[in-house]
Amino acid sequence: MGPLRGLKVIELAGIGPAPMACMILADMGAEVVRIERGKTRPSTHKHDVSNRGKKSLVLDLKADKGKEILFELVAGADVLVEGFRPGVMEKLGFSPEACFAKNKKLIYGRMTGWGQTGPLAHTAGHDINYIAITGALHAVGRQGEKPVVPLNLFGDMGGGGMLLVSGILAALYESQTSEEGQVIDASMVDGAAQLMWMMHGFHANGRWNAEDRGSNLLDGAAHFYDTYETSDQRYIALGAIEPQFYRELIERAGFDAAEFSGEKQIDKSQWSEQKTRFAELFRQKTQEEWCDILEGTDACFSPVLNFLEAPGHEHNQARSTYIEVDGFMQPAPAPRFSRTESRVAHGQHDLGQDSALVLADFGYSEAEIEALRESGVIS
Repeated sequence: MGPLRGLKVIELAGIGPAPMACMILADMGAEVVRIERGKTRPSTHKHDVSNRGKKSLVLDLKADKGKEILFELVAGADVLVEGFRPGVMEKLGFSPEACFAKNKKLIYGRMTGWGQTGPLAHTAGHDINYIAITGALHAVGRQGEKPVVPLNLFGDMGGGGMLLVSGILAALYESQTSEEGQVIDASMVDGAAQLMWMMHGFHANGRWNAEDRGSNLLDGAAHFYDTYETSDQRYIALGAIEPQFYRELIERAGFDAAEFSGEKQIDKSQWSEQKTRFAELFRQKTQEEWCDILEGTDACFSPVLNFLEAPGHEHNQARSTYIEVDGFMQPAPAPRFSRTESRVAHGQHDLGQDSALVLADFGYSEAEIEALRESGVIS
């Protein structure tokens, strides 16, 4: 089993980054119990990948007995994760202080967009809003055009879910010596800001124009770091930054070495003209033809695939980067461990499927569980 085998995690059901973080913990072997409050799930949750590997317990947290049960779970858990607006857990009666009174070593993970403090902390928002105030949204797009929305990768996933996982693991490590838990304030704004670390350094070094998107090395201005359309209306991606890789690209593609010399590569005044020529040349062959010529070399070349095509790529197949769960393809657990291999224990469980099992593990009898079901505390 995974490296987190034996870790017990309580997840208060939500959407986006907090469930993603708990999915990663479950993939790594943690026992994750997802506390769900509704008796039905929205139809949009039918294929919710983030629910894989988790147990589902439906619990009425407004009922006194429901609160008592959750506190019992907290007392035996290592981690609690919630993704509500600041103050919601306090209103429910499960503040950090109340939970620490039951379990002083509890790691209390809080996932929000704006953070637990600050003038925007209690306002609504989504990924696009959080990355907008960090400069991340402004930086993505073509020169002279409006910013491009990068899905919800910067805020929700990279700046949110991944940040929360790293915080949880760090807090667990620290608690081994302190014997105490703590609260993790994971904010998507903070996480998105961290993802922009390189751009801050480039700007300080005079190598990045923060005001003019699409004019820099990594934002599509350079002809050797961009995407190009092929003759079959598909696309290829280039990342030949280093001179030796750029030379290999030019040679293997059969382009005129004099026209695309090393001096012209680093001359930003040449980039626009060079990009026009690249566009003309790459449009002369299909994506597959360019793959035959360039893929697998040091030309820093890749075909641009959509996420349904990605599982069929030979490299992804060789590494089993995608797996089938619940009848459809999805990303496999990552990263890889040499001894304690991560895996998906099972697909998404039905709502409340594990209610009786979870309570039985905590010593509840069949009669007590049935009484809780009849009273509506669990379902």
